[in-house]
Amino acid sequence: MIKKIIALSLFSVLLFSKVNAFSQSTLADTFKVEQSRYLLLDKGLQFRITKSINSMYDFNFPVAERDFAVLAYQYPDHPLPDFLMALGYWWRIEVDVTNEKYDDIFIQYLDRAIEKAEAIYDEDETNKEAAFFLAAGYGFQSRLYSERKKWTKAAWGGKNALKYMELSRGEEEFNPELLLGDALFNYFSVWIPEHYPLLRPVMALFPKGSKELGLQQLEQVATNAFYTRVEAQYFLFRLYASEEKKPYEALRISEYLHSKFPNNPYFHRSYARHLYTVGRWTESLDQSLEILDRIAAKQVGYEANSGRYASFYAAEYYRRIGDMVEAKKYYLQTISYGEESESQESGYYLHALVQLGKMETAAGNKSLAKKYFKEVKRYAKRKHPAHQEARDFIKKNKL
Repeated sequence: MIKKIIALSLFSVLLFSKVNAFSQSTLADTFKVEQSRYLLLDKGLQFRITKSINSMYDFNFPVAERDFAVLAYQYPDHPLPDFLMALGYWWRIEVDVTNEKYDDIFIQYLDRAIEKAEAIYDEDETNKEAAFFLAAGYGFQSRLYSERKKWTKAAWGGKNALKYMELSRGEEEFNPELLLGDALFNYFSVWIPEHYPLLRPVMALFPKGSKELGLQQLEQVATNAFYTRVEAQYFLFRLYASEEKKPYEALRISEYLHSKFPNNPYFHRSYARHLYTVGRWTESLDQSLEILDRIAAKQVGYEANSGRYASFYAAEYYRRIGDMVEAKKYYLQTISYGEESESQESGYYLHALVQLGKMETAAGNKSLAKKYFKEVKRYAKRKHPAHQEARDFIKKNKL
């Protein structure tokens, strides 16, 4: 039973990708029927909220939420205002998904959006707008519950989202905004069975996807869409960086996103990371130090998780040029931020410990070096590269 629940919750992550694509296109010309019937098709409203959503991406939440509050006053019985407020809190969560600070308010706004959508749907089961908000609301809830390992709730949310997602379909072939959902489904319907064999029987019940087609569709959305362009670019740089091993493509996209939304900490640290990956270390250092300055200034969204990234890139830069004093300073800062964000099993935290162990060995401080290597073996799995490197170094240097 437990395995079945876990399988369903993992599938909800795939489902969330599909629903998330819909959610980011809420302002698009989604349903080309009865324009007077659906609030989403109000052209003036589209313009107003597009500006607000751009503010949300740039972490200017007061501006975005002021507009959303006006919208809630104008349309008190419609799910759109509450759903947009929930999106703002999702971006706060996205910066560090281990931080549960915003969980309750995020769920509260989604519950209110779902309740209002259900009232509309109960009166008219052909209302695609209501079905859309129900699919998106349950999909986002499922995504968060998956992160929190609340498998039963994640599976329940995923099941409901799937039900309403099918009912919300409407002439998608005419809408480039909704192509993002198909792109993500095509890619992840292949990716998930490759990485989670347990889900292969589940995925066999759905149409066969294609990772190649999914990437092509993502590129199409990133180039041609209006409302979903940023979301497509977000998924593209993540896939190019990790799964597709195309670091220069990831850099190209993250550089654009950082330039367009310079106050978004997720895009900022991704840009620094991709600069580091392709060997543009001086530029990565500049961005990393700027991130650390923003954390010190307590800028919205800049916190320990971003600090762990930035400190590590800075440490690596100084180690490469032979400035071990500065390198040690930033490796220690990586450790500090890692502990603050409870990320002791992350690669940057572990590799920082390995480098500190090597530095203390070179300085003749073997007892301190042993302490660092002991921490590596405590937090890293035996097959982790940091664990292997620590074992090899200990053996070679007879620590």
